[in-house]
Amino acid sequence: MVMPSSPKDAEIIRTREPQLLSECDVVVDVGGEYNPQKHRYDHHQRSFAESMHSLRSDKPWQTKLSSAGLVYFHFGSQILASLLDLKEEDPVVQVLYDKLYEKFVEEIDAIDNGIAQWDGEPRYAMTTNLSSRVSYLNPRWNDADQDTEDGFRKAMELVGREFLDRLNYYHHSWLPARTLVEDAIQKRFEVDPSGEILTFSQSGCPWKEHLFSLETELGLEKPIKFVLYVDLNGQWRVQCVPAGLNTFKSRLPLLEEWRGVRDEALSQLSGIPGCVFVHASGFIGGNRTEEGVLRMAQRTLAQQAAPDTPSG
Repeated sequence: MVMPSSPKDAEIIRTREPQLLSECDVVVDVGGEYNPQKHRYDHHQRSFAESMHSLRSDKPWQTKLSSAGLVYFHFGSQILASLLDLKEEDPVVQVLYDKLYEKFVEEIDAIDNGIAQWDGEPRYAMTTNLSSRVSYLNPRWNDADQDTEDGFRKAMELVGREFLDRLNYYHHSWLPARTLVEDAIQKRFEVDPSGEILTFSQSGCPWKEHLFSLETELGLEKPIKFVLYVDLNGQWRVQCVPAGLNTFKSRLPLLEEWRGVRDEALSQLSGIPGCVFVHASGFIGGNRTEEGVLRMAQRTLAQQAAPDTPSG
């Protein structure tokens, strides 16, 4: 990369020729050298083993960095601050810096370095991730024209657009949701004396990740079991908090005898008017009113406390 007065107008050069590389202001992914003082950011040399954690001990990620991760490590905060028109030290920039690494860049680092996401064979193939979509831009093996330049330019546009889309989501949707979840946690005892049920004032809020982190940060004595919210059709839902971010298992599923039952039959069985459904796995249920879903959650909590008590 040859830098003019403005980085936005930099000339991108694809080469492995040592003479040309020596004339570049910034060299990424080639050259066999990691030297940030000289703006050399390659990760292919055998001696390279850096991660976000090794370069900065307050960061938890130990995945070996690719050149993408190296560039993000050194310039990510500056890039985000420029895009968001904020100061680099602004807490919003720092929160989004971590989030974009965890949910966007780390995946690129791991795939580039051949690090498997799990041990053994996966149950199904993932072929729509960012790295796969970039790879499909390469010429096919049997194409007469094997020039990769056009695909490289398309890949730059694809990855850049997706990075900006992801930043937009985390900045304008994910981050504001944290405030809503924290507010619901602070008001949880107004919903139920147990403090184990939250009510969200808006639907569609991405709450799970914030809930898990805030439970730890705020030192909650009891984990939250249920969240209540109104859906897009104006009906209320009671959703069980999962045991973790990457599991379908609930901390406390709705009562087993309610699962798979609907409408009036469910209302008769539970003794709670206005019931709409309970999912067959018990992770979510519906009622026409806020009072109804609250009673569904409360009844399940009471059954947990006294498992021999009839639920109807």
